[in-house]
Amino acid sequence: MPGASGVGDDLLMTPHREETTVQPQRRTPRRHARTLFPAALLAASVTLLAACGSPAQEEPAGERSSATASAGQSPAEETPASKAPKGGNAQASRDLLAAAAQGEPDAAREALKAGADVEARDDRGRTPLILAATGDHDVVARILVDAGADPDAQDEQQDSAWLVTGVTGSVKMARVLIPAKPDYTLENRYGGTSLIPAGEHGHAEYIREVLKNTDMDVDHVNNLGWTALLEAIILGDGGEDHRKTVQYLLDGGADPKLADSNGVAPLQHAEDKGQDEIAALLRAADA
Repeated sequence: MPGASGVGDDLLMTPHREETTVQPQRRTPRRHARTLFPAALLAASVTLLAACGSPAQEEPAGERSSATASAGQSPAEETPASKAPKGGNAQASRDLLAAAAQGEPDAAREALKAGADVEARDDRGRTPLILAATGDHDVVARILVDAGADPDAQDEQQDSAWLVTGVTGSVKMARVLIPAKPDYTLENRYGGTSLIPAGEHGHAEYIREVLKNTDMDVDHVNNLGWTALLEAIILGDGGEDHRKTVQYLLDGGADPKLADSNGVAPLQHAEDKGQDEIAALLRAADA
């Protein structure tokens, strides 16, 4: 049976039995070497691929974090992971970030006493004060302000504690932060001040409070070419909240004729959107 033993036909022709026994023993190591080499190479390749692939395996965690943020999960529902603080006690700084996010005044005080860095950052660059402002935890925010927290510190997406108040529309948080003298000209990633998102969301009482107690530029123009007044009309629904927002902006000195980057004035936008009451307010302001 040629080839059944894995031995060549030339060896089967030999008259000596002992030679047929000896020759396969000399060939076997070479056959095993050919078998073992690819196996070793395969194992090494798998190990190398696993090592090269490890950074990619870490990406989904970041994607999950982004998905959580875009889904609107509030900071109070998560425990922020902190970057290594530049100063202060690392564990205390992590505790302070968690206390700020969850609105726990006693825990915040204890963390500060333990040496927490009041400017510690979480994995998204947020300080304890930004987290407190985002969650509208005014008591914790006051503790942080009293401890010297910077109201102008910005996170990775350029939000500061003060800029956040324009999104939340929190009057009580604004009252906590105003004594800290934030920079009212500080801009978010869209080039807007806190009044512009407040106009968009119809935070009328916030706008009235801010214009009464600060020197903010009511006609600041963002990267889209819109003022707070334009955003209140273009992105607003024309309802009572946005009507009051427009009224308070006009009362605060907003220019009713200041057009957008395409030359369309607030009155034209209001008329195009069927916002009759707002259009009437603009006409009364000589728009």
